Amino acid sequence: MFRRVVGKTLGFLGYAIQYGCIAHCTFEYVGEIVICSGPSMEPTIKNYDVVLCENLSRHFFTINRGDIVIAKSPNKPSVNICKRVIGLEGDKICTSNPLGFIKRHTYVPKGHVWLEGDNLQNSTDSRSYGPVPYALIRGRICLRIWPLSSFGLLTESPNKHILEDD
Repeated sequence: MFRRVVGKTLGFLGYAIQYGCIAHCTFEYVGEIVICSGPSMEPTIKNYDVVLCENLSRHFFTINRGDIVIAKSPNKPSVNICKRVIGLEGDKICTSNPLGFIKRHTYVPKGHVWLEGDNLQNSTDSRSYGPVPYALIRGRICLRIWPLSSFGLLTESPNKHILEDD
């Protein structure tokens, strides 16, 4: 009887490890469900919206300007941030207030992206910590799941007209 219990326990443990590995690989390389918090992406993504983040784009280097991404915070790597890609490597970015009199610009270095929140008045982003290494990007948000009334693809940046003027 003891042998049977040990055998069943080891069998169960083996299945648990296999399913754990499958879940890890799925969440790491394919995609995951993310609950967003904070006001930096309002009105596009509100506090506690649930979104689907696909991780294949970062592996195939298909992150584009205008995409909303989940990335590790450059200031605090234990925290994930949700921001919009404003610039890719080599792009000239306006780093001053869009309504300001004096315009300051910088170039995004190789292997980096420029990330900003849609709520420019309430967002800590590349304007604070500079360009973000591409390696910190975890995935691209492709779909809002919750609330159901907002289910679907995400809208364009509300600051699009400001970005195009530079």
